[in-house]
Amino acid sequence: METFGIASVAAISLICYAIGMIIKSTEAIDNKYIPAIVLVVGAILGAVGMKIIPDYPATDIITAIAVGFASGGTATAINQTIKQLQ
Repeated sequence: METFGIASVAAISLICYAIGMIIKSTEAIDNKYIPAIVLVVGAILGAVGMKIIPDYPATDIITAIAVGFASGGTATAINQTIKQLQ
């Protein structure tokens, strides 16, 4: 069941990516703020994930926030990589 914990980190990245794309499509918020929003959402999801996901790869709140923050950063990096390759 350990892979479920690691898969949850990928899921957080996907959720963050989707949130970033939704924000971008609404044009309600300037694009320069989207990475910061995605990072904060990732950190929040990391903390929530630690509490509700079995085998989450973090056992304390600071690590869980860092894992979520990194997942949000991954979403931003994926978006920028795709953008640069076009």
